[in-house]
Amino acid sequence: MIALLLIPLVLPFALPLLARRVVDRVRPEVALWTLTSASAILAMGVVACLGVLLLPLLLAVPLLAGLAHLIQPLDAGPQALVMVVSVLAGEGLAAGCVTVVRRALSELRRLRAAHLDVAGLPEAGGLCVIDDARPDAYALPGGLRTAGRIVVTTGMLRALTPGERSVLLAHERAHLAGRHHLFLAASQLSGWCHPALAGVTRLVSFAAERAADESAALATGDRTLAANAVGHAALATTRARAVLPAFAPGAVTGPVPARVKALLAHAPVRRLAPALLAMVMLTGVAGGSAVVGAVSVHRGVEIAQGELPSD
Repeated sequence: MIALLLIPLVLPFALPLLARRVVDRVRPEVALWTLTSASAILAMGVVACLGVLLLPLLLAVPLLAGLAHLIQPLDAGPQALVMVVSVLAGEGLAAGCVTVVRRALSELRRLRAAHLDVAGLPEAGGLCVIDDARPDAYALPGGLRTAGRIVVTTGMLRALTPGERSVLLAHERAHLAGRHHLFLAASQLSGWCHPALAGVTRLVSFAAERAADESAALATGDRTLAANAVGHAALATTRARAVLPAFAPGAVTGPVPARVKALLAHAPVRRLAPALLAMVMLTGVAGGSAVVGAVSVHRGVEIAQGELPSD
């Protein structure tokens, strides 16, 4: 029982290696969906398993055992081992909850501050130009009462040629149209739930940038121009983006040389990578272990309640 519930806590350490291979070998939009889904599934498995592992400790408290109608102690394995694991699970769950709440509030404050920076400024078709000599551009996600915007500084517009500006705007429109901020936010949340999943966040960000790059190259019909735009925007950008939430995609987010190299290739990679299949298997094993382990604990509770005969 305990071993099954520990498996989903260990498997996330294998995801970063697989994620790097997936990003390099499949289409960026496929990589974006796959990496984000795998991170979210593994994170949910981690939280669920920590909650189930905490149950033996909670039901060892007489008051809670009475509320659960236990007529005998819950048998989840060797008592000492179960209690140690249960205590550690409780500590991990508490630390994770604190981290999620604290960082989520911080990101929401940054999002609100970013919207206040552009509030009242004129816009055209969702494009907002800020009079700032420092080159910068980003897709600002919409809030509860505000729509998403493309924010570009006058410094960035002056740093690019007309053709490169078209690529830049098409890139940021792709971010908003694809709701890439939701993928980034989900990846961030997963990373807060397990340290190994935090290593996947930057790969999800890279996949989002690559997807937007490909969309911009398709919209302008010139992959070389798109590569030049990405490179020139990166060389020009000097603005510190600390005020923005981490899930707001920027024009020069991610490893720019790798993005430029991919754009200069004839076409994006299309083949299905074995790493992608391995990632699907990884999430399947984690989910299956969590379900079987939870069912086993539930059966143990029913036995302790006298509803089922012990084996």
